[in-house]
Amino acid sequence: MTKRFIIVIAFILLAAIPVACCQADEEYSLGGIIYATSDEEDVSTGLEDTASDDPASSLAIVTPSAASFETEPDGSVIITVTATGDVTIGSNYKSSGKSIFVKELERQKNDINFAFKNFKDVFEADDLTLINFEGTLTTVARPPANKMNNDFLFRAPPEYVALLSNNSVEAVTLENNHANDFGAEGLAETKRTLTAAGVVYTCEGEIGVVTVKGVQVALLAYQTFDAYDRLFTQVPLEVAAAKARYPLVIVSFHWGRELDYKPNANQQRLGKSAIDAGADLVLGHHSHRINPIEEYNDKYIVYSLGNFSFAGNIKPSDMSTFVFQARFRVKDDIVTGEGFRIIPARISSRTDTNDFTPTPYDKQVNIDSLLSVLQKNGASLTNPVSEYPLVFPE
Repeated sequence: MTKRFIIVIAFILLAAIPVACCQADEEYSLGGIIYATSDEEDVSTGLEDTASDDPASSLAIVTPSAASFETEPDGSVIITVTATGDVTIGSNYKSSGKSIFVKELERQKNDINFAFKNFKDVFEADDLTLINFEGTLTTVARPPANKMNNDFLFRAPPEYVALLSNNSVEAVTLENNHANDFGAEGLAETKRTLTAAGVVYTCEGEIGVVTVKGVQVALLAYQTFDAYDRLFTQVPLEVAAAKARYPLVIVSFHWGRELDYKPNANQQRLGKSAIDAGADLVLGHHSHRINPIEEYNDKYIVYSLGNFSFAGNIKPSDMSTFVFQARFRVKDDIVTGEGFRIIPARISSRTDTNDFTPTPYDKQVNIDSLLSVLQKNGASLTNPVSEYPLVFPE
């Protein structure tokens, strides 16, 4: 009996064991807060299909650059990962006239980089930036017939991929409820566009693999709508298989209910099962609201990062967000967590409207309000983090 077979059997058993969790009755939001006004404002890529019974057999791979990197005195490397919530750019097919995003792009002299300009330095300073890309990069003219009743069908021209490649976004998740807005053809073109730009993607059935400082980082992604029963078994198997191949494993979930400020019991169970199976970090999105962070077995479950650059609404009732950063020490394929920090932010550089340019808060009242919401809603979790540091631990 092989070691991998033993691992797989073990996680089938683990998946059947429910995780106890509790839910508080009240949710705290930032919707009613008055925001203080700021002071005004050669890598080769490709896809590889491998035929195998291994659950981690379908891979989207980016090969490492030849650039050198420094190791720590003990021979380890420190990897800093940045994660954001929903990025939705371009236009809604169902809206008439020029889209709100295109109007803002024209005001910005058609410089697509405007959307990430206030976080570019953060993305460039880390080792891996991962966002949830909720939309398409396609020239497909019309959505499929079965999508036409949807209120939102997001499409951006393929050249908008420059927003990612120009601003040090190395990877995206495509497992969400808008990546397929223009059907299989639109999704396939989106994947080709990302790959050609050197941006790794992950979705269910395709593991994105990025090599960072000589360490292979595996990215897995799932959406949970009406699929928890299947995923309670599938996720642990696939995460365990990925962990057997790759030192560092990050799992993203598009889950929960829109506008919720805290996770439900199924989210908590699934997130913990991914950690039990070997995930080093779990990231969540979909609710368009920030959710608290849980520490479980010395790993972090970030239940929702909210929106980031979000062109689906010109004036959301809550424009708060945060960017999550974690550090990992890797030596001889052994991964140790080195803490996390968050960057509290607003999804717009303006307070009166959404201009799709996420901007770190510079007023303490805004920072304190956001931290308070996370901490209060974290009371519903079994193992909420004790604090939300704004700087990495020394």
